[in-house]
Order: sequence, then C-alpha cells, then structure tokens
Amino acid sequence: MSLLDVRNLAVTYPGGAAAVRGVDLRLDAGRKLGLAGESGCGKSTLALALLRLLPSGTRVTGEVLLDGEDVLTMKWGRVRAVRWAGASVVFQGAMHSLNAVHRVGDQIAEPILLHKKATSAGAKKKTGELLEQVGLPAARADAYPHELSGGQRQRVMIAMALACDPRLIIADEPTTALDVMVQAQILRLIEQLVADQDLGLIMISHDLAVLADTCDRLAVMYAGRVVEEGPAAQVYEDARHPYAGALSAAFPRIGDPASRFAPQGLAGDPPDPAALPSGCTFHPRCPVALESCAEQDPVLRAAGPERRAACVLVDPPEGEPEATDEQAIQEPEALEEARPSTP
Repeated sequence: MSLLDVRNLAVTYPGGAAAVRGVDLRLDAGRKLGLAGESGCGKSTLALALLRLLPSGTRVTGEVLLDGEDVLTMKWGRVRAVRWAGASVVFQGAMHSLNAVHRVGDQIAEPILLHKKATSAGAKKKTGELLEQVGLPAARADAYPHELSGGQRQRVMIAMALACDPRLIIADEPTTALDVMVQAQILRLIEQLVADQDLGLIMISHDLAVLADTCDRLAVMYAGRVVEEGPAAQVYEDARHPYAGALSAAFPRIGDPASRFAPQGLAGDPPDPAALPSGCTFHPRCPVALESCAEQDPVLRAAGPERRAACVLVDPPEGEPEATDEQAIQEPEALEEARPSTP
C-alpha cells in the first residue's frame, strides 16, 4: 500500500474556478515527488487540499488516501491529528509563516505539547533535538524569527514540520528567496531527512532543475491537471508534453551556448481557472497544436516506461496503436512534423 494515493482529486473555489481537475498521484515512503508548473497551475491548491486546508466553501471531490485512510472523509478531530502526526507542511516564505512575536523554540514546541501530550521539559528537549537535526544549535530556540537568517528560518520551519514525526512532508517552494548556496544546503537537508527517516516528500516548485536534482519522480501541472509524469531526470531532459518541454527549455544549461545566448520561454499565461478554454487547455499557447486540440482534451496516456503524458503527439509504447486521437489517425504526416523535439 502506498503512503499517499490521490485519486481523481478535484478542487473548485467559490465562484466556479476549477483549480484542480481530476489529479491522480501516488507516493511511497522514502520517495520524493516533485510538482512543477507556473504560478496559477494548481500546485499549492493541490497541496492544501491534501490536508483540507482550503477556505470554507471550496468544493473538493475525489480521494486522498494517507496510509489507506481517506483524509477527505475524516472527522475534524482526526484531521487535526493527521495534520501533524500523519503529514505536515513546510510553507514558502518562512518569515511570513513564523509568528514574529514568539521565540522559534516555543513555536516548534507548541505542536509537541498539543499532539504528543509532552511535558514542558520534554517538549523543550525535543525542540533542541529537532534544531540540531536540521543543523542549528539548540540555543537558537531562544531566538525570535527576525534574529535568524533566511536559511535559518527555513530550517526552523522544517524542524517544526518534523515535530510530531509525520510520515509525509509537503514542501511548498521551500527555497524561495534563498541564495543558491543556502538553497543547496536546504535541499540536501531535506533529501537526507527523507532517506534517514523513510519519509514521503512532495516538493512544489516552478524550478524544474531543482526538482530534477532532488526528486525521484516529477509531475508537471497545467490548468489544474497533471499533463506529464515520470522519472524526474527524464521529464526534465526529455519532456514528452509541449508544456513540460517549454518549462524545461526556460532554464539555461551550463555548458550549452545555445540555451545561454537564446533562452527560450513561453508567451502568455495559464488560463483563468474560472474560464478554461475548450479542448486541450494548453492549445492556445502550444507551438505544435493541431486543429483537433481546440476540441479534444487528451487524457494521460502511456509515454514510455513509468511515464505518462496528456498530448496527442506523444509516441505510445511499442506494440500499442500510434495514436487514439482521431486527428492523429487522419493526419499522421502533420503529427510527425509537429512532434515536439527534445529541448
């Protein structure tokens, strides 16, 4: 049984904005899953939905099985316990997530006191151990958030997420606004914690390069749906969906003069979740869209070993039909000409 099994998850905000649409994901203990996409593609909404942290009035359907138990049907008392002991979140922007008028040690100790029913002395001892575990002296527990650097505050957030020994960590842009040296330290720390404690990790970022270097698997989201999923390095280096390829190509490769002097991008923005285009939601921005893409919204299909992509131009595995999309069958030459190349 998987640590986390997300089945047909959909999130609709009041007013009709479909922020997440039919997402299926699985994660085993000791594994790391990256979620990538531009701002507005549904990554953070998906993360918040996993622990029922969305605003009142939001409609959430599907299943979120954490160790086989559906988070979406739990009673509120059970949800509150699961949010720390089962899964926890490392939010982006530690300075805004930490309470500025409380010492960081008190903030780490609070969930230990509430959920572990520990004594004050026991919580203080555990807090010092957690700080040392994330590379900070135990004495920093007496500091206020403004007395710590950005990297130190992020380590405090990670220590807080680990306070009640959860099995799943959701890290939402954990290295935002950190310099590259500190970013590398935080990423290595997270990797080590996952390996040492057999945790499951979901890491959210717009930076495919970071996710490819850190995670085992990578899921690329667009307009609330997963449009490509597979081994992280393969998705980054050899994207099968045009959107995933555009994201990958936007990051210059060291030692590649072509990407250095002519970095690629993608015009426009993701669509408004309340007014999604018909057919494939990416087709208005897609450089290789066919006429049928404006009418047919492709589902995820096999795109190689342990890979899936939602695009009519994807080559199916050997032995399967070349394409199931009517346009692809009728216009094989157009498909071949339009097929996206490796960025």
